[in-house]
Amino acid sequence: MSKFRILVINPRSFVTEIALYENEVPIIVADIHHEAEKIQGFPSIVSQYIYRSNEILSYLMEKGINLSKLAAVCGRGGLLKPIDGGTYIVNTAMRDDLLGQTRGEHPSNLGALIAYEIAEHFDIPSYIVDPVVVDEMDSIAKISGYPKITRKSVFHALNHKASGRRAAMELGKKYEEVQLIIAHLGGGITIGAHSNGRVIDVNNGLNGEGPFSIERSGTLPHGDLVDLCYSGEFSYEEMKHELLYHSGVMAYIDKPSRGVLDLEEELKKADNPNYPIFEALAYQIAKEIGSISTVLLGKVDAIILTGELAYSNLFVKLIMERVSWIADIMVYPGENERQSLAQGVLRVLRKEELAKEYLSKGVWKNGKRV
Repeated sequence: MSKFRILVINPRSFVTEIALYENEVPIIVADIHHEAEKIQGFPSIVSQYIYRSNEILSYLMEKGINLSKLAAVCGRGGLLKPIDGGTYIVNTAMRDDLLGQTRGEHPSNLGALIAYEIAEHFDIPSYIVDPVVVDEMDSIAKISGYPKITRKSVFHALNHKASGRRAAMELGKKYEEVQLIIAHLGGGITIGAHSNGRVIDVNNGLNGEGPFSIERSGTLPHGDLVDLCYSGEFSYEEMKHELLYHSGVMAYIDKPSRGVLDLEEELKKADNPNYPIFEALAYQIAKEIGSISTVLLGKVDAIILTGELAYSNLFVKLIMERVSWIADIMVYPGENERQSLAQGVLRVLRKEELAKEYLSKGVWKNGKRV
């Protein structure tokens, strides 16, 4: 079997997570920390890409890595236009959209730009895999009930798809042959219906759909929400920030913790005053899983629980008690982002699937350009 060395890059606010893989085996896994003053000195997030690229190259050379052996570089996908899932080669159209920040500003926008910058040094291809903007939703799922608002597909596509492929393999099938419900349980929570390799419905965990999470509000009664928005208590920006970062579990308990071990401690005693909040979180997740099972007409091969909260056995148990009647449950804790990026590129390098091209006009749908 051929050996492919792949450098993967996952940018965050003040850290660039990297890993060097030889096929599925990680050779180096590292987090490159950047000084806050340096990062904050850039006029925009995307303007950091050359600086971060140089930091990565310097780190790898200090470690004595022979970069001439690289076969490809892969970055975390950013805020692009809605596209089908898959592995995309970084091209001019993609870079132009990211540099123009046409769909928003986020550290993930740096992934493709850094990957391209480094790959250019070695005349090798650069890729992204399953960005958050993957949109495979059925048209019926996009109807919201109000014509001026269309439901959008924004979710943890990278982890969803990687978990779906892993589950299918364990079931002895291909991802394109199974019906799955996948729940990503992290700072945001997204629960999707995967049907024959496509995510045909999923809640928008970023913009207030589905269960609440550790820090987000999830779906709220819109009448009460409208009243709050016009109460004068919050500005537009403050209201958005409140719902994204100061809601959910964090709004209910005095000293919220993001640690899974602390979550285990919270759940050990039912008389803990915080217990009902975590119980309600599990309840809402289970409720969303039950709801989305109807999208698959109840024909579900497995339910997958993944993400950071899936490390908590007690929390997983609370969910399983309510949904195990639907289908068998598989638990894959964590996000495994770097590994998922490498696997996406490996499928292309091994010719198991074709790399897709990001288009300046039109999109990929059902494996075709439209």
